[in-house]
Order: sequence, then C-alpha cells, then structure tokens
Amino acid sequence: MKSRFFFGLILLLGYYSNAQYKVSFVLDQLPAPHVGETIFIAGNFNSWNPGNENYRSVSSDNKNIINLVLSAGTYEYKFTRGGWDKGEAGQGGAGVGNRVLKLSGDTVIRISIAEWSDNFVHPERVHTVSANVSVMDTAFFIPQLNRSRRIWIYLPKEYAGSSKHYPVLYMHDGQNLFDDLTSGFGEWGIDECLDSLIAKGCRASIVIGIDNGPRRFNEYNPYDFEKFGAGEGKAYTDFIVQTLKPFIDQHYRTMPSKENTLIAGSSMGGLISYYAMLKYPEVFGKAGIFSPAFWTAPAIKNLTDSLAAGQKGKLFFYMGGQEGESYIHDMQDVQEKMGKLSSAAIYAVIDDEGSHNERAWRKWFPEFYQWIMAEGYSYFIPEGH
Repeated sequence: MKSRFFFGLILLLGYYSNAQYKVSFVLDQLPAPHVGETIFIAGNFNSWNPGNENYRSVSSDNKNIINLVLSAGTYEYKFTRGGWDKGEAGQGGAGVGNRVLKLSGDTVIRISIAEWSDNFVHPERVHTVSANVSVMDTAFFIPQLNRSRRIWIYLPKEYAGSSKHYPVLYMHDGQNLFDDLTSGFGEWGIDECLDSLIAKGCRASIVIGIDNGPRRFNEYNPYDFEKFGAGEGKAYTDFIVQTLKPFIDQHYRTMPSKENTLIAGSSMGGLISYYAMLKYPEVFGKAGIFSPAFWTAPAIKNLTDSLAAGQKGKLFFYMGGQEGESYIHDMQDVQEKMGKLSSAAIYAVIDDEGSHNERAWRKWFPEFYQWIMAEGYSYFIPEGH
C-alpha cells in the first residue's frame, strides 16, 4: 500500500543555502547589576542551552561580544547569564519574547538588555495540574541508565468509574506537560486539552509523562554528538519498552498492542520519539514528532533508509516556520524518506508563524491527538487553523 500524506499549512521553502556567515552580537548596554558576569546566548542553533560554553561572550574593547558562525536561515534566541533563571527581561522584570535573526550575510548586531529576570521578585507561580493527573512515582528507577526519574500519569475522568481499557501515550519532558509550576517555559496543557476533547467525544487515553534530567541531551539522542557527548537514547528507549511499559500495562487497564501505544515529544524529545518508532515498530504504532532536533543526529537519515520499510503506523510531524530553514529541511528530508519507503500514514505540518516553544506545541497538540486517535486515516483541521 502506498504511503498516504496529509499536509496542513505547508510552506514552499525553495532553495536552502549551505553558506556560512559570521555573526557578532555586540552587547552595548547591560543592566548595572552583574556587569562583570559572562553572558551566554541560547537559541534554536544550540537547542536552547542557556549555559553552553561554546556560546559565551568574550571581552573586546571593553565590550562583551559573542561571535558565531551560522548557516543562512531564520534563528530565535535570547541572552542569559548561564541559566534560564538568570535570563534577560524587560523593564520591571517583565518577560520578553524571543529575538529573531534572519541571516543572509555577515552581520553585526548591537544588543541592549533592559534587565535580568533574577533581579526581581516575581509573583508566586501556582500549580495548574488538573485532578486527573498525579505523580505515579517521584523516583522511578531506570535500570538501563542506573538513575531515577519522576513519572506523571494522566487518567481520563471516566477511568475510575469504568472497566474499560485505554490506549497509552508516552511523552518526554514530563515537567512541561501538565503543570505550569514545574515547567521551564510554560506547559503544554495536555490534561486540560484531553479533558475537553474527551468531553466532546474524542477517544480517551492514558498519558505517561517522563521527566527529563540533567543529561537530557544525551538521554534523548541515540547517537554520540560532539557538543553534548555520548548518546544514551538507545538505553532510554529500552527503558520505556522493557521497564516502564510493562509496569504500566500490569498496573493500569491499558490496550498494550502497538496500535494503541503512542509516543510523542518535542525537540530532542521529537528525535527520540521518531527513533523509538523506527527501532520498535512492534511496540509503537503512532508518534508525535514536534520540532525534531534531527540536526543533532545526522545518522537518523541512514537509520530511516534501513528501517522505514517496517513502518505501517501513523506519524505526525510538526515544525514552526520561525525555527529556521535548515531545521525545516532536516525534518522534511526524513519525513519524505519515510513516505517513499514505508506504508505509514504521515501528517506533516509547517506553521509559518510557529516557533520552537511550548506555546507552539500546545497549539498543535489537539490537531495531533485528534488525527492520531482517529480510526483509519481520517483527517480534519479544527476550526481556526
């Protein structure tokens, strides 16, 4: 059977340049406190790592300067003093949006930072998690990596009063799925979204959220990568398949077949979700691949060539148009290989206004969920998209 493609809001991207350009960020004006501290830049060119030593400022002519070499494309970025708790802010400590750079030649950008967020006392954040979410375990052991992790579980409201069995969706970066208080950059709102969709008749499911840890870039990458070190993605995926899933199937009323076992995540979580589909087609039948960081794992394309023929499930690909042309190109390359070599159903979307953040993934999660849970290959776009 030929692969079926469903495309929503697809951009015509045209030619992708491999040209490299020099970019100098000259930090002209900085807030008075912490003047002598090192400034870092974080963006979609370094997986938003707020303290990467390769992206720190150097002193030149009594100014802080960050010099980078980047390919032509569109980039989003912010400045920090080494962590997101020490990020740039607006007047009075107000939050600021991502800066945007459209690069097509050597560039010098002069930067003014109004304030640092940690100079202000912010209103106390509160829990937003719904009653249908609980922490299953604060320290679930991962024998494949000899470490522990908090595990969240969403059970549909109807679960307690029924004897039904449910599909299970496994998701990464659990801190960011259900609760604004635990999230780094805002939550996906998975619980509120599913509560609403299920109430309107959408198929219900259990959602398992696995917290990330300090070695997130390693755990979510099946390959070694120079900037982050040894890849631990195979062991992490084995943990889900060999340890976590059997536990969930034993203790909850699940539908354990591959057609009812889903996996999804964003950025590095999108990469490892795609890898899991390739490596375990007998376990995972559906995947949500949001803003995948394929640039950190070039070998994923070769793995696609080798294993795509075994795919018969459903894959949802998302990328924001503001994330950068090279990232869009990487995703489309993988997605098209999968389409040519497999009989999988593929829904690929590029939102020209979308960025690399929880707000964008939250926007597209309902679309993903409704399509991925629909019987067969039925497809629709909710109103407003």
